[in-house]
Amino acid sequence: MISVDAITVEFNGSALFSNITFNINENDRIALMGKNGAGKSTLLKIIAGVNKPTRGKVSAPKDAIIAYLPQHLLTEDDCSVFEETAKAFSKILNMKKLMDELNHQLETRTDYESDEYSKIIEQVSELSEKYYSIEEINYDAEIEKTLMGLGFLRSDFTRSTKEFSGGWRMRIELAKILLQKPDLILLDEPTNHLDIESVQWLEEFLKTSAKAVIVISHDKMFVDNLTNRTIEVTMGRIYDYKTNYSHYLQLRKERREQQQKHFDDQQKEIADIQGFIDRFKGTYSKTLQVQSRVKMLEKIEIVQVDELDTSSLNLKFPPAPRSGNYPVITDGLSKSYGDHVVFKDASLTIARGEKIAFVGKNGEGKSTMIKAIMGEIDFEGKMQLGHNSMIGYFAQNEASKLDETLTVFDTIDQVAFGDIRTKIKDMLGAFMFSGDNIDKKVKVLSGGEKTRLAMLKLLLQPVNLLILDEPTNHLDIKTKEILKDALLAFDGTLILVSHDRDFLDGLAKKVFEFGNKRVREHFEDINGFLRNKKIENLKEIERSAVK
Repeated sequence: MISVDAITVEFNGSALFSNITFNINENDRIALMGKNGAGKSTLLKIIAGVNKPTRGKVSAPKDAIIAYLPQHLLTEDDCSVFEETAKAFSKILNMKKLMDELNHQLETRTDYESDEYSKIIEQVSELSEKYYSIEEINYDAEIEKTLMGLGFLRSDFTRSTKEFSGGWRMRIELAKILLQKPDLILLDEPTNHLDIESVQWLEEFLKTSAKAVIVISHDKMFVDNLTNRTIEVTMGRIYDYKTNYSHYLQLRKERREQQQKHFDDQQKEIADIQGFIDRFKGTYSKTLQVQSRVKMLEKIEIVQVDELDTSSLNLKFPPAPRSGNYPVITDGLSKSYGDHVVFKDASLTIARGEKIAFVGKNGEGKSTMIKAIMGEIDFEGKMQLGHNSMIGYFAQNEASKLDETLTVFDTIDQVAFGDIRTKIKDMLGAFMFSGDNIDKKVKVLSGGEKTRLAMLKLLLQPVNLLILDEPTNHLDIKTKEILKDALLAFDGTLILVSHDRDFLDGLAKKVFEFGNKRVREHFEDINGFLRNKKIENLKEIERSAVK
């Protein structure tokens, strides 16, 4: 058991949270929830030992392994993917190496009666007990299984880690964590850089193989499927619910309603007491009763009502100008980079008003297809855009394209035109930028704030073909739901690349699957697609078992 004892964190004299206490037990799958700025990531870092609290402590058994995956990772390694991942077993391998060295000394030394020889025997005995108590592992097989589960190909194993993007390097770190079989795994937004299949694999691994997990995630379905406990950080304290996220939302609503009722009843009682004091103050016959009620008022502890996050994104896409019947038609479309074939003979027909999803493992061609539609790359085959197609494109790295030297206001002021320029402050307010926030430089904004600002830029012109490549990365659950509602109401054509199952659920009515150099059309929503994929995968497993 790992315990968090009376943790307090203060910044510039004000407390982020005070006297937080809870235990983490084996088989706990904990979702750490709370609005942005509540202190979730700070608490995770304290449990990981990365940060120190102002007061309080985290206690864990001596040999407990706590593994932490942060939101952002900076590594500078010059080795292969496989070699880097194998570092997960470095402690065990170093133990074996030291044991071999000591055994060699025992074989070659002749000072059998010396104290030093006795100490070496004791050291070997202690190391042997630890080493042979560890379950025998086929390290290469475990590394291969974990890397492939997280989306790597065998051909990636020998490639240098330097060749991979930050998201893929994050997967290598995640693989190292999972292979260590820690007593507690701490994950801060682990699904941001994973495709749907890898998210499902991670979810299943954590449910069946992990000892204890604490996760911060905006992927509602991932959190719901994985967790059995929810800890909410709010107003400097925590609430601990022995249930998953969806049920916690209901219980939190009931808790706040109860708090509000107690607060209202207390305020009525205070008003009645104050009314009596005001009425009879100075009346000789009521002096004792007045004094009694004054003391009563002084002793009352005001009921605290948890704050509501009232900031709300007001998101509505402009009406879509009418386009042709088929905004996108491709016939025999193929794309290669040298000898590497991304996809071949892809034929897509997307009708006006359709909302479709591009899904598949990372690197299978989803973003490449979008670049082909946008005319950003060369390709073989035919690509036809429908009459009057007006494209709005939100790239995967759209937020990073913002000019960081500009303020929030200037970012929009530069692209606004006509009457819209008189309403910039109102528009920024609708996107949760108000007061002094509009004068902030882009470089100091959080990932979620940058994504909202980039989304606002997209809305400044009417479009009828909206292409969004991973639009929900860095958006919290509430903002994602508002974006989803706006997309449901959008009357144009929508192409979505996303690994967020909950976001796609009910939004995309058709799925194009990218994989094995092909693009396959599925006439079903994301849930139907995933159900069928699982059946296909099980059949494949059964076939390989027969061989």
